[in-house]
Amino acid sequence: MQSELEAAGLEPVREFRFDPARRWRFDFAFVRDRVGVEIEGGAWSHGRHTRGAGFARDCQKYTRAAVLGWRVLRFTSEQVTSGEALAVIREALSCSLLG
Repeated sequence: MQSELEAAGLEPVREFRFDPARRWRFDFAFVRDRVGVEIEGGAWSHGRHTRGAGFARDCQKYTRAAVLGWRVLRFTSEQVTSGEALAVIREALSCSLLG
């Protein structure tokens, strides 16, 4: 995803810690726009994000991010590969510029 973002002229902060009280990080963050990006691996292989405890922790993380004013965009690996993730990120950032 990093190379796709750079090729598009986008410069997110990698592994951005959005809540100083917790160790939670976004895979990528557009800090000025308060847009966090998460690439959710293991969707089809019963990875951490799709099992009970991991899913519950993700719910806490994403809820806290929303409380702090972040929009979190979550993508599968397939969405990154297909280009869908980049298109949605661009759209979200362009909406931030309008608001």
